Amino acid sequence: MVTENGTAAVGLDHLHALYAETDDPWGFRTSAYEQAKFAATRAVLSRPAYASALELGCGNGELARHIAPLCRRYTGIDAVETALEAARRAVPDGRFVQAFLPCAFPPGDYDLILLSEVLYFLDRPGLAAVAQEIAARCPAAEVLAVTWLGPSGNPLQGPEALEAFADAMVPAFRRLPVLSQSRYRIDRFLAP
Repeated sequence: MVTENGTAAVGLDHLHALYAETDDPWGFRTSAYEQAKFAATRAVLSRPAYASALELGCGNGELARHIAPLCRRYTGIDAVETALEAARRAVPDGRFVQAFLPCAFPPGDYDLILLSEVLYFLDRPGLAAVAQEIAARCPAAEVLAVTWLGPSGNPLQGPEALEAFADAMVPAFRRLPVLSQSRYRIDRFLAP
């Protein structure tokens, strides 16, 4: 579906195609780059522990493997059941829910929300809907957005999607850039 600004969200068929032959289409388990990025994401968290984390677009659970040990409860959302099956194996104590973003979040009092390289899969209205859901449901949560800076292959590129998401998060959250690498960046959003 193309929106009025000419961009479209990535469709469910595309996501299923990514996972058609493997539950690790980006090589999360074997890529030194991906593992270093997951470790960096964990390292920039502002607290040593969380009551309840929510990861939007959790994929096969490889980031969850790094973050879940810091959380009493961990919930991941992804649209593709193949990814969720892998996530359940990666983090057996986690809760993983099949849903296509934007969507209503599963019940929970989340104090950490993770969006790792998922923003550019959405269109601008979808980014606004996710920001509104966060503000309405989790106004005191720490929100981390990890953004790939290279070409995404999607209608929205990483930096463009991050800016649209950041704009939609205001005034409920303020943005704090916390890490910038040549290939990705991490931004934290907190209530003012």
